[in-house]
Amino acid sequence: MSIKTSRRGFLKGAAGLSALGMAGCCTFGRRTARVPNGKIRLAAVGVMGKGYSDWMPMIQSGLAELVAWCDADATKRDAALTAKDTKKVPGLAEKLAKIPFYTDYRKMLDDQSKLQIDAMTISTPDHMHAAVAIRAMKMGIHVYVQKPLVRTLWELDYFNKTAKENGVVTQMGNQGSSLDSMRRCTEVLQSGILGDVKEVHVWTNRPVWPQGKNVEAWVKGHPNGDPVRKGLNWDAWLGVAANRPFLDRYPDDADVYDPWKLGKNVYHTFTWRGFFDFGCGAFGDMACHTMNLAFRGLELGGVSDAICTKIESQNDIAYPLKSVVKLTYRERDSKARPGVKLPAVTLYWYDGNIKPDAAIMPKWAAANEGKVPNTGCYIIGSKGAVLMQDDYGGKCAIALNDDKAFTDVFEHEAAKAVPRVIPFRAGSSAAAGKSTVAMKGFATGHYIEFLDAIRGEGPVYKQTNSRCFSDVEYSIPQMEGILVGCIAQRLPNQKLNWCSCKQSFDVAAANALVKPFIRSGYEF
Repeated sequence: MSIKTSRRGFLKGAAGLSALGMAGCCTFGRRTARVPNGKIRLAAVGVMGKGYSDWMPMIQSGLAELVAWCDADATKRDAALTAKDTKKVPGLAEKLAKIPFYTDYRKMLDDQSKLQIDAMTISTPDHMHAAVAIRAMKMGIHVYVQKPLVRTLWELDYFNKTAKENGVVTQMGNQGSSLDSMRRCTEVLQSGILGDVKEVHVWTNRPVWPQGKNVEAWVKGHPNGDPVRKGLNWDAWLGVAANRPFLDRYPDDADVYDPWKLGKNVYHTFTWRGFFDFGCGAFGDMACHTMNLAFRGLELGGVSDAICTKIESQNDIAYPLKSVVKLTYRERDSKARPGVKLPAVTLYWYDGNIKPDAAIMPKWAAANEGKVPNTGCYIIGSKGAVLMQDDYGGKCAIALNDDKAFTDVFEHEAAKAVPRVIPFRAGSSAAAGKSTVAMKGFATGHYIEFLDAIRGEGPVYKQTNSRCFSDVEYSIPQMEGILVGCIAQRLPNQKLNWCSCKQSFDVAAANALVKPFIRSGYEF
């Protein structure tokens, strides 16, 4: 039985809720399943890579069945059928082989009357997230969208409005949100244990894919392009982006940044991320993870301004190799502690293996030979500090002013006294009562939470007014600051003041980057 059987009744009810100003405000105002034993009819857009790790856990859960899949590269279908995890399940490959496969998501959605899709995973290059998700949401389809949720600020506002107008469940793919350690450290921070927090530092080792001036030089030096690979629907891959020739690979001796040896692909696969037209660079890739703790724990919201203070390898086509961006978040009222006014926060973002100076974290440096973790988030308050030592919030430690050293957030005596208020997700537990967690399979709780929310099951989080911890109430404001930072990277050394209400900057060149190019035929 399809969960869609109650759609007409739901939409009728949602219209009534909308008149009361309630539609889209919480999961209870959204279309949810009332078929406890029915499976959610799932479609996957983006089949391998992150796509595979998104849709596979959902069908493995037994709560969903795959009814359609789509990838602009048809070779990814065979790759999925022969993947190790697919072969582990008897008969799964044979079952998947019978499912309709599309290279163009528009044609898949045109077949919705026969496919009856309830939910969709969207694991495409960044520039297609909004186009696919918004069209799907307008059809009442719930969407799990990989981070970054969208590529531009205009798309972000459009996504937010569409999700709420259509009463669908959304979940952004910053899967660390479901870790016990992330949730525990979030509630510890929200308790006010650090006093007034006015400064945060977040850093990453990304990019690990080609970007910078040498990429620009290569692309401009090859205007005629290369033959399109067999099986690749280049027009569908480009989607909303402006027409251009396909570029296959850099030669092995090309002088392009490629520390992880990703195969020297120019655009496809994965190496699209550094291009302005297709991705959001290191900031868009990792800040949804590494800023997650600070954003949740400090209840950050509106970003007021941004400035890129350091940049290396600036160019007109791709993101830089290294940068430092300073974001300012406005003063705000605490939701976790009603009546408390939280101060404005300055957040420093570092990418390209730039790290904050160890001098800002003397207790950590003294115990670790002066070394700063490779990636992390450091939150400084008037009464102490919190250090996240990884990308996802799996390792969190705290040191108050009178402490001699940092202690795991689960073991610190003052932190232990903070009440538990955020439910944990099964399948995302901390190891041995500490905040160190095995990364393999740790995201399962995040995926199942999305499916549970569609079914109307699971707790409603106060932080999001939803059963999804990364629903629009959270993902939209978090993404806004990130995307403002991405624009700052393109206009370095200029302070850009942003007004969310007006959806505009005070600098014309920045306003020109708010809305994406949308190619004819791919409007949404």
